[in-house]
Amino acid sequence: MRLFDTHCHFETTDADEISATLSRAKAAGVEKVMAVGGSPALNAAALAASAFGCLVACGYDRDQTGVERSPIAADLPLAAWGEIGLDYHYSPETRKEQMELFAAQLEEARRRNLPVVIHTREAAEDTIALLKEIPSRGVIHCFTGSTDEAKAYLDLGFSISISGIVTFRAADNVRETALVVPDDRILIETDSPFLAPVPMRGKPNEPAFVKYTCEFLAKLRGMAPDDFAELTFANAERTFG
Repeated sequence: MRLFDTHCHFETTDADEISATLSRAKAAGVEKVMAVGGSPALNAAALAASAFGCLVACGYDRDQTGVERSPIAADLPLAAWGEIGLDYHYSPETRKEQMELFAAQLEEARRRNLPVVIHTREAAEDTIALLKEIPSRGVIHCFTGSTDEAKAYLDLGFSISISGIVTFRAADNVRETALVVPDDRILIETDSPFLAPVPMRGKPNEPAFVKYTCEFLAKLRGMAPDDFAELTFANAERTFG
């Protein structure tokens, strides 16, 4: 089985911790990992992971509104820009500022010719509107919306990434979406250290656990796990160039 965790956060720049995490991932069949930023600290940790062969995404997410943001150097070896996006679940009062930051980040990704890694939660209408205004490419990560929302993103050319949430008992909407995403547009991720899938739920998530999401989705979609792993691996390579 050849796996690609398309969304992992490292919360440390400690080389030993990063190396140990990636060694466990390799033992589980994870050949590629996208280390994702979103804040100064997460960007630094993702770049530290690049020394161990991780692909890297850097950018500024919805929590960075009103925060001084240093420019991200143009010569960094980035595979994507992110994570970026909108989240009205906890901070609906910053909607205007989030939209301004998201638009600026989409424009920056276009200038750098990079795919974007988008977080959207309870903000589908605004997310879709901005993506129509600023055409982009990339992935809607950790998808938790409706099938209609997924179809809107697919129509805009985006891939849909499914996390361990799909294994949770209450996640019928994610399972429904996972059944309608075309074979060539579905990705898998951990979003570690969050959202560990069943049977590891309650533990800190890590890239090695993406195999459980792969196995669950393969069964759901009526495929052999190895075939689904290879399918999503190829999709991720194509999405991130």
